[in-house]
Amino acid sequence: MKSLITNIISFSRVLPVVFISISPVLSFPKSASSLIKDSPKEVIDQVWQIVYRDYLASTGNYDSEQWLKLRKKLLSNTYYESTDAYEAIKGMLSTLEDPYTRFLDPKEFAEMRIDTTGRLSGIGIQISMDNDTKDLKVISPIEGSPAIEAGIQANDIIFSIDGKSTNGMDIAEAVSLIRGKEGTSVTLGISREKLSFNVTLVRARIEISSVVSRINNTKYELKVAYLRLKQFNSNAPKDMQKAIVKLESENPSGYILDLRGNPGGLLESSILIARQWIDKGTIVTTRTGEGVDDVRKANGRALTEKPVVVLVDQGSASASEILAGAIQDNKRGILVGKKTFGKGLVQSVRPLVDGSGLTVTVAKYLTPKGTDINKFGINPDYEAALKPYKGKKITAVDLGTSRDSQYIFAETLLIRDIHKNYNKISFFGRIKKDTFTL
Repeated sequence: MKSLITNIISFSRVLPVVFISISPVLSFPKSASSLIKDSPKEVIDQVWQIVYRDYLASTGNYDSEQWLKLRKKLLSNTYYESTDAYEAIKGMLSTLEDPYTRFLDPKEFAEMRIDTTGRLSGIGIQISMDNDTKDLKVISPIEGSPAIEAGIQANDIIFSIDGKSTNGMDIAEAVSLIRGKEGTSVTLGISREKLSFNVTLVRARIEISSVVSRINNTKYELKVAYLRLKQFNSNAPKDMQKAIVKLESENPSGYILDLRGNPGGLLESSILIARQWIDKGTIVTTRTGEGVDDVRKANGRALTEKPVVVLVDQGSASASEILAGAIQDNKRGILVGKKTFGKGLVQSVRPLVDGSGLTVTVAKYLTPKGTDINKFGINPDYEAALKPYKGKKITAVDLGTSRDSQYIFAETLLIRDIHKNYNKISFFGRIKKDTFTL
């Protein structure tokens, strides 16, 4: 299957996902084709067939017998407009209770297939539907976006959009209400812990690069290379390679790789990036409903062998978890922060006959040790909270600096790893049995 070369991290419309491919349009049996060709029913039947053939049945609420009955019922109805068929498709997919298998109308699908340019329009958030509460949840605000400027935070609940309650609203409807033309505004009702408030954001064009990198000097005359990966788009492997090569030329003692708030992206990008860090071993295994495993391994071409500490949090999802899990299971580095999001499913993107599209869950992925992290996430080797600095909340510009408590924790661990005989360094007088007081 061809790799998906498209931006699936369009920040105001996409759940945290791993996408693997765009497959060709299905061909229908002649009997079915003659009955539904060139009608809204054709799209309904195409979606039905994709799910019947490729859906990961162990996910959600799939029953093959009920799915067969549903097809007969849907195709017996009359659909005068495409919008009627689209509503029927959404209703059909909702029975699966899988938020990652979803229908996109032609406009939404065209947006998804735009090549990644780093130029995005919107307010700068990733949203997801909580499987248990059905709340519309912010996964992460994006650096440099209106959402960041407005103070939107990970795990915020969106209870209204321009005054309309999100109770019972699906992702597609929420996206259509939040998105709009650059320069226009949208008002979100936000619930955060015990607070509820409205915030108005002006939609904007957002310029985003996938990697931020720099050398941080420590007071122990060591250079620490800091890399923050913000998304796994098609350009991310190239951006990461350039950053590592440049940093290596400055001879750092070790690396801190920051995956906090990274919602994921392309499966292939996560594998290519993992190969830049891991010289040998398994990176990830994807498993279909038929039990077919595709094992992806390192290729002996890692760009650095220096120690690495990976920062993760509850906003690290999907492809971020593939990379973090590969580094952890291969003992290439250690993880610091909070438990990750817990998205262990793989979606395939399918174009439909009328220009609309479908993302369908086709497989799950396992870490190198065979761990299924879906809904559970990955526990860091060392848990550390992101604390306020001098009474003020940490912002994006503070990440990877002395104001970032998680980064300082990671840097401490990295220095310890660099200096195996760390008792000779007075700084480590505060360290006892791997317990850190910072």
